[in-house]
Amino acid sequence: MEWLKDAGVPWPDGARAAACISWDCDGDATAQLSWPDDVNGHAFTTSWMQHDRVAIPRIVDMYEYYGIKQTFFVPAWCIEEYPKVFETVVANGHEIGMHGYLHEGASHQSAEGELFWMRRCADIIEKFSGRRPVGNRSPGGLMSEKTYDYLVQEGFLYDSTLMHDNFPYVLATSAGNILELQSDLMANDDWVQYAHVWDLQFMMQPRSPQEAGAVYLAEFEAAYASGSAWIASFHAQISGRLARLTQVGRIIEHIQAKGDVWMATMEEIALHVNKCISDGSWKPRVVDMPLYPKGRIPALRPGFVPDEVALRVTPPIPWTD
Repeated sequence: MEWLKDAGVPWPDGARAAACISWDCDGDATAQLSWPDDVNGHAFTTSWMQHDRVAIPRIVDMYEYYGIKQTFFVPAWCIEEYPKVFETVVANGHEIGMHGYLHEGASHQSAEGELFWMRRCADIIEKFSGRRPVGNRSPGGLMSEKTYDYLVQEGFLYDSTLMHDNFPYVLATSAGNILELQSDLMANDDWVQYAHVWDLQFMMQPRSPQEAGAVYLAEFEAAYASGSAWIASFHAQISGRLARLTQVGRIIEHIQAKGDVWMATMEEIALHVNKCISDGSWKPRVVDMPLYPKGRIPALRPGFVPDEVALRVTPPIPWTD
């Protein structure tokens, strides 16, 4: 990538790149929120969601086999409901990050409610694991205008939800700064490769593990060549199934065969990047939050142009392919 002018992060011990295969362990939390009065009427879908209870111990065993520690983002309700599933995550030294209480979207909550549940989730994780979470991944990628102010206010080290850049970057809020460890829903997430769940209106045509693996490896190779961090966002109920998890193992083997990739938890990566920022050895991009002024942009406000030529609001496109 001789044409790439972005400077790679100086990783520990001369590593060329960093990598973390993180897991969103949503379980059946979404079902409780989506069908609170009829969850048993969706047993087909909840049985798919509850595969987490089988997958997470397997993932931990796989990570032990490869000798790595990684990060698990968990709705706090799942920890309360299925503590034994997550005891092995903590016992094996992996990081637990925050992922809502019932996988709720922050943008759907009141300002007071968002902060209440953020604190409650952090309390639950701390009581369970012995450590307060330092990382957040917003469920469904949904956040409010106050989310990042709250994360800074509550002492979070990093977030891993947004996709502004291919390198770690900084979000500047009215409450201070927080590091963003970049996500990529379109390339490094398994929903778009495998999710075919009509109850949730996800109707993608599932790819084979080999096809999905080719996408992930292409993204890893680009991060490796550029000196960035490759961060995968997988889901235990999706990629924790045998054929797909086998493919994840092959990806780990490919990464480890490089010999100069630092596989670490998100917390470790964030601490190192912040150290590089502090000592001046690396300069990140800074993005101001919130991204837009409150309300509509001028071109969409009444009276900006005559009504007969005004732009019409377009509904979002359904998740299908």
